[in-house]
Amino acid sequence: MKPNIDYSLYLVTDREVLADRELCAAVEEAIKGGVTAVQLREKCTNSAEFYEIASKVKAITDKHNIPLIINDRLDIALAVNAAGVHLGQQDLPAKLARELIGSDKILGVSAATLQEAKTAAEDGADYIGVGAVFPTLTKQDARAVSLEDLKQIKKSVSIPVVAIGGINENNVEGLKAANIDGIAVISCILGKSDVRAAAELMKKLVQV
Repeated sequence: MKPNIDYSLYLVTDREVLADRELCAAVEEAIKGGVTAVQLREKCTNSAEFYEIASKVKAITDKHNIPLIINDRLDIALAVNAAGVHLGQQDLPAKLARELIGSDKILGVSAATLQEAKTAAEDGADYIGVGAVFPTLTKQDARAVSLEDLKQIKKSVSIPVVAIGGINENNVEGLKAANIDGIAVISCILGKSDVRAAAELMKKLVQV
């Protein structure tokens, strides 16, 4: 049965942001601080290493009953029995991914335009990651999405919309007018020396 996910504070991992700190420990601290979903994003690892990391992170997310989403790699998501997979516009087509993972897994799709968002919803996505809503350093090829674009996408699809891209404690308030279902964040939690406190702060800001 497909899990019912709270997307309000969606953590995307990036070990470069963590520097020399340990990923699993940081993820656990973030969850203790209020993170509601975790996406494991590994752009520079081979399949064996990705599988090993995913297995360790899933042990943490399972312990706290938090869904784990795997970025890009449908095979890894299935191998570790993650809650689902998140795909970009250059990855496997969402319609095909849905056929491969079945109806019980979560399928997220990145979108930067209204048409991409509508197509993702039609093709079986459970939620859409929309961005970049602010300038970001963690994704060099990110396309800019205005607040008006975000509002329009939210109004035009019936599935949850999660904003991503450069979101932090100083600008998150500006997204509330779009009535989105959650924010996906990296640096404003994992880039802080106290990950748990950073997560707690973001949790308060999204709940206000």
